[in-house]
Amino acid sequence: MRPLDPRLLRHARQARVYIAAVFQHGATVAMLRGTLIALAVVVAGRVAVAWATEAASYHASAAVKAELRRRLLTRAVQLGPRWLAGQRNAELTALATEGIEALDGYFARYLPQLVLAAVVPVAVLVRVGWADPLAGLTIAATLPLIPLFGALVGRATRAHAQRRWRALAVLSHHFLDVVSGLPTLKVFGRAKAQRAAIGRVTGDYRRASMGTLRLAFLSSLVLELVATVSVALVAVGVGLSLVYGHLDLRTGLIALILAPEAYLPLRQAAAQFHASADGLAAAEEAIAVIETPGGPNHGGKRQVEALRLIQVENVSVRHPGRPEPAPDRLSFTARPGEITVLAGPSGSGKSTMADVLLGFAGVAAGRVRVDGADLADLDQDAWRALIAWVPQEPYLFPGTVAANIRLGWPDAPDEAVQAAAHAAALDEIPLGRRVSERGGGLSAGQRRRVALARALLLDRPVLLLDEPTAGLDEANEKRVLGTLRAQAAAGRAVLVAAHHPRVIAAADSVVRLGEAAPLAEVAA
Repeated sequence: MRPLDPRLLRHARQARVYIAAVFQHGATVAMLRGTLIALAVVVAGRVAVAWATEAASYHASAAVKAELRRRLLTRAVQLGPRWLAGQRNAELTALATEGIEALDGYFARYLPQLVLAAVVPVAVLVRVGWADPLAGLTIAATLPLIPLFGALVGRATRAHAQRRWRALAVLSHHFLDVVSGLPTLKVFGRAKAQRAAIGRVTGDYRRASMGTLRLAFLSSLVLELVATVSVALVAVGVGLSLVYGHLDLRTGLIALILAPEAYLPLRQAAAQFHASADGLAAAEEAIAVIETPGGPNHGGKRQVEALRLIQVENVSVRHPGRPEPAPDRLSFTARPGEITVLAGPSGSGKSTMADVLLGFAGVAAGRVRVDGADLADLDQDAWRALIAWVPQEPYLFPGTVAANIRLGWPDAPDEAVQAAAHAAALDEIPLGRRVSERGGGLSAGQRRRVALARALLLDRPVLLLDEPTAGLDEANEKRVLGTLRAQAAAGRAVLVAAHHPRVIAAADSVVRLGEAAPLAEVAA
C-alpha cells in the first residue's frame, strides 16, 4: 500500500472543486472567488508592507551608522594625538568600518522585528482568546518561554560575539604591523617566520567565528523547538475541543492558523538579535570610545585678535598610572619674536605641554593665558588655526613630498612649496619623489624636515615644534635653527621641545622641566 497512488489521483479530478466546499458547507470555487481575491490582495499587501518596512529600516540604519561613525571619529580627534598614540590604529579602523557596518542587523532587522514582537502576539492572543479561551490560555502560558530561552541563549551569544570581535581586532592590528614592517622583516630574514604568527591569529579568529555561528544555529534550534511544542499544545487542545463538540470547525481553524503567528515575531526577534550580536559588540566598543572621559575642553567662543603673549601659570598635568604630574607646576611666558625652548629629560612633560597648548590635554592645576584670556575660554578651532605644529613623530601619507608639504594648504603655489622646503633644509630631496605609508623611503630626519616645511608653508603666528632637529646632522641642524631664528625675527612665537644642547643654545629663553616650580631662564 502506497501513501500516494497516482492511479487514484487520475480518477479524482472531479473532486478538486469540492475540496474547499468541505470547509464552506458546499460552497464552490466560483462562490469563493471574492474571498480568494481578497486573500490575494492581503498577501500582496503584506509583501508590499514588508518591502517598505525593510527599505525604511535600512535607510534609518544608514543614517544611524553615519551619525555613530561621525561621533566616533570626532571624539577620537578631540581626545588628541596622545590618546591616539596609545590605541591600535587597525583596531580603530576596523571599528569605524566593518564594526559599525555590522549594525545593519540590529537597526534594519532586530528593532523593526521587536516592534512586531510587541504588537502582533498581543493582537493574536486577544483574537484567539475571544474565539477559544482554552487556546488563548495555552498561548498566554507558553509565549513567555520564547523571550526566556532567547535571553538565556543571548547571554552566551554576547560573550561569543565579543570574543570574535576581539579576535578580529587582534588580527587586523597584527596584520597591519606585519605589512608595515615587511621591508625590515625581509632585510633581517624574518618575513617567512611571520607566516606562523599570522596563521595562529587567523585560526583564533576562525574558531571564534565558528563558535559564534554554532551558537547562533543552536539558539535557532532551541527557539524553533519551543515554538513548535507550543503550537502543538494549542493544536492538541483544539483537536480535543473539536472531538467533544466544544468548538466548531471555523473557530478551530482560526485558532490553528493564528497560533503560529503569535510565536513567529518573538522567534524572529530573538533570531535577529543573535544575528546582530557582532554589530552590538562593535557598538559597545564605539560607545566606549565616544564616552571616554578626559580630553580637551571644548572651550568657548572667544577669539584671539592679535597674539601678543602666551602665559603658562603653575600648570600640572596628571597621567593615568603615574604618581607624579608631568609637567609639575610649570610656569613660563612665550612672546612673538622669541624662541622659547622647553628642555628636560624624557618623561618630564615636554610633549604633554605641547598637547596642553594645542587644547588636546586638560590640566589638573594651573592655567594657560593667551593675551590675558584663559585658553579654556577660547574657540579651540580658531586657536589651533593660529598654530603650526610639528609633532615628535610626524605622519606622512602616501604620495609625493610636495603633496605632504601641501597637507594644510592643498592649493599652495609651487614657489611657496619650494621656499618652505628650502627653509626646512630639504634641498637634497626632489619634491616629486614619492613616499609610501608613514613616509617610507625617507629617513627619520627627512620626515621631520618635511613636517617642518609643512608647518612653515602655513605661515602662522605660533610655531610649536617637538624635537624638530632629532636625527639631523650638524649642517642641517644649523640650517633649521637659522630658519627658526628667521621665523622669530618675523614676529612669530616659536616654542620648541628639545634636549639637544645646540637647540638650547639657540633659544632666547629656556624652560627647565623636571624641577620643582621651574622658571624660564634667559639663554646666554
